[in-house]
Amino acid sequence: MVWRLLKFIFIVAGLIAVGIAVYALIADLSPPQIENSQPVILTDD
Repeated sequence: MVWRLLKFIFIVAGLIAVGIAVYALIADLSPPQIENSQPVILTDD
């Protein structure tokens, strides 16, 4: 009985891990691109 429960828990954990891996591969997880510009002051010493 205990072995069945452990087997079930391992199978569910494996399916969850596979699901997370597939979601990470398929979903667009890249951060949003934001244009960032700053003025540069050059001094001539």
